[in-house]
Amino acid sequence: SVDCSFSRGVCDWKQDADDDFDWNPADRDRGDGYYMAVPAFVGHKKDMGRLKLLLTDLKPKSSYCLIFSYRLAGDKVGKLRVFPANKKNAPVWEKNKGKDEKWRTGKIEIFQGAETTNSVTFESERGKGKTGEIGVDNVILISGQCPED
Repeated sequence: SVDCSFSRGVCDWKQDADDDFDWNPADRDRGDGYYMAVPAFVGHKKDMGRLKLLLTDLKPKSSYCLIFSYRLAGDKVGKLRVFPANKKNAPVWEKNKGKDEKWRTGKIEIFQGAETTNSVTFESERGKGKTGEIGVDNVILISGQCPED
C-alpha cells in the first residue's frame, strides 16, 4: 500500500490553477500532523477548489483501491466529489453533507485498463453555509479491490 496522506505521505499533490480557491492544511485535533481542508467561508456559492493526487507507476490492467477519510462539517457546507483523470465529467464519488461532523471513510475503485488513470481529483464545491469545513485526510492507495467494511 502507498501512503498518500499529507503530513508524511510519499505521493505528489497539486493544487489546480484553474479553480476558484485552494485547499489549505489544517492541524489535526490530536496534534499529529495535518489534513487538507476548505473552510466554509472561502469563496462564493458554487465556487470550486480542486486538489489533485498524481498517480505514477500504476501497473496497467490492475485494480487499485483509494481509501480516504473525509468530513463535511457545518450546515450547507457544500459538496465533496472525487474524479479519476479519465472521467472528468462524472464523479465516481460524491457527498453533500454529513449526518454529523465525524470523520468517515470513503473508498474508490480505480481500474487501470488501456487508458491509464494518472491522477485523482478531490473537488470541493462551496455551499451556502458560513461555518464548518470540508476536510480530507489519511489517503491510502492499495493494490487490489476495495475491502468490504
